[in-house]
Amino acid sequence: MNLNNFIPDYFDLIDKKIKSVNLKELENVIRLIKEVRDNKCKVIVIGNGGSASIASHMSIDLTKSVNIRTINFNESSLLTCFSNDYGYDYWAEKALEFYADKQDLAILISSSGQSKNIINGAIKAKEMGLSVVTLSGFMNNNPLKEIGDVNLWVDSESYNIIETTHQTWLLSVVDYLIKHGDN
Repeated sequence: MNLNNFIPDYFDLIDKKIKSVNLKELENVIRLIKEVRDNKCKVIVIGNGGSASIASHMSIDLTKSVNIRTINFNESSLLTCFSNDYGYDYWAEKALEFYADKQDLAILISSSGQSKNIINGAIKAKEMGLSVVTLSGFMNNNPLKEIGDVNLWVDSESYNIIETTHQTWLLSVVDYLIKHGDN
């Protein structure tokens, strides 16, 4: 396949994935974020790799543009300390234990829906009484998707397609809240 075919087909695929969003679930994400704002609580966004970058982008935009306290756990000293002391599979749950408060919202992102640290974080968030939003891809019945109160799933097995779709969905929530969030 040459570049002239690949790029338009690739962009068409991304467009289809972005437009495949379950609007009811996206409305639920917006509702949960507004509840957090109204309760003067915070949003915690967690991901690995590319998903950590998405978490950073969303947390900055929610804080700066929507005036909702939002944090992520992308500080290298926190990640390496917690991974060393508690094990990589448990760093997210331990970070939530230290930083989350009841009525906070946890948004957990894993392209595969099978990242043990993200799954353990989602389980801990539920145990702590937090609302949980998950974003995943690959298998429809992945373990992370089973935990969330709201689940945004991309029908793809390509990390870049999934991550691009996740970022677009989450930033559409931010942009909606900027325009219609009554902030």
